[in-house]
Amino acid sequence: MKEKRTPKPMALTPSTMLPLGTTAPNFQLSDVVSGKTISLDTFTGKQALLVMFICRHCPFVKHVQAELAKIGQDYVNANVGIVAISANDAENYPDDAPEKLKQMANELGFTFPFCYDESQETAKAYTAACTPDFFLFDGDRQLVYRGQLDDSRPSNNKPVTGQDLRSALDAVLASQPVNLDQKPSIGCNIKWKPGK
Repeated sequence: MKEKRTPKPMALTPSTMLPLGTTAPNFQLSDVVSGKTISLDTFTGKQALLVMFICRHCPFVKHVQAELAKIGQDYVNANVGIVAISANDAENYPDDAPEKLKQMANELGFTFPFCYDESQETAKAYTAACTPDFFLFDGDRQLVYRGQLDDSRPSNNKPVTGQDLRSALDAVLASQPVNLDQKPSIGCNIKWKPGK
């Protein structure tokens, strides 16, 4: 009789909290929905740029995905660029393969590009550690916010509001300083390819 394997418990991983003031690393990734190449230049002229590292299978992302879609809708007419990126190893996590990410984007009605970082180089450049992980840059593409969406987690019964991220976005769009009291995001670790 085959021995039943218990699944490994998820490693709770916090954001690395990249130093504020860091310049946004450039990237060139394909949008899983449109097939267009997305880079920093895509967002030239935007007063703010939000880069989100998410995926499809992670319970922490599932917990907030409706709010992520809502942020996209709420800020669609604001002077902000938004891009979501998934960097998970799709071979070992087939739910995070580009065609599944495209399904996710369509189901949730994402109004922003959703890119697949197959080489995982973009995630490394941003020091992304978990899903979800958020990085907000100002008009000069200097990092002004990194960390959590809000205080809600799948197990703590707090409502998903997006409050921390929305406050930072609103501050940048109003040319106001962003609150420096920033808490790390927590989620599943990014699924690096073997040897990465």
